[in-house]
Amino acid sequence: MISSIGMILVGLTGGIATGKSTVAGMFKECGATVIDADALAREVVQPGKPAWREIVSIFGKTALNPDRTLNRPVLGAKVFGHPAKLRRLERIIHPRVAREQIRLTKQAARNDPKAVVIYDVPLLFEAGIDTRVDTTIVVTADRETQVVRLKQRNGLSRAEALRRITSQMPLAEKRRRADHTVDGRLPRLQLKQQIRSLYQSLRAST
Repeated sequence: MISSIGMILVGLTGGIATGKSTVAGMFKECGATVIDADALAREVVQPGKPAWREIVSIFGKTALNPDRTLNRPVLGAKVFGHPAKLRRLERIIHPRVAREQIRLTKQAARNDPKAVVIYDVPLLFEAGIDTRVDTTIVVTADRETQVVRLKQRNGLSRAEALRRITSQMPLAEKRRRADHTVDGRLPRLQLKQQIRSLYQSLRAST
């Protein structure tokens, strides 16, 4: 745990297309500080930054777009199916993301000693980040809802959507390990009410 006395650090995760980003936005509307792990990961690999230079040195300039930003599909293809290469890439990015998250968490605590900080991170359990937070929330949905949303949102075929879903830790396992669960299929108003209630409970525990 890295939270400061008086504040609470919450790990928020879920499956793909379960509604995690919507829930994070609702927590923000309630007054929580939301830290987006994906946004931090994009930030630390901006052109010219140390992580960017290290990635280019290892994986080559073919992993770059014309504007020198990382070409994520190309980089993904380089590490897909190669666990050693994937671990090497993760060792470049993950520690820098963690340091930035810690900095932002401390900043939030300085601004509000009773802050509720939501760390929105897809690989909360897979990367062991759940051991560094005070409590965990998992946003869930049934598989068919995930498939429909991925087809609509990303233009994927059913087979492609199922591949994305099954490549992740099963939602049943995430639910088992979570301190709180949120049903991402709820109507928006009902979901907002649940998040407001959960936020107030978290705030009261600081």
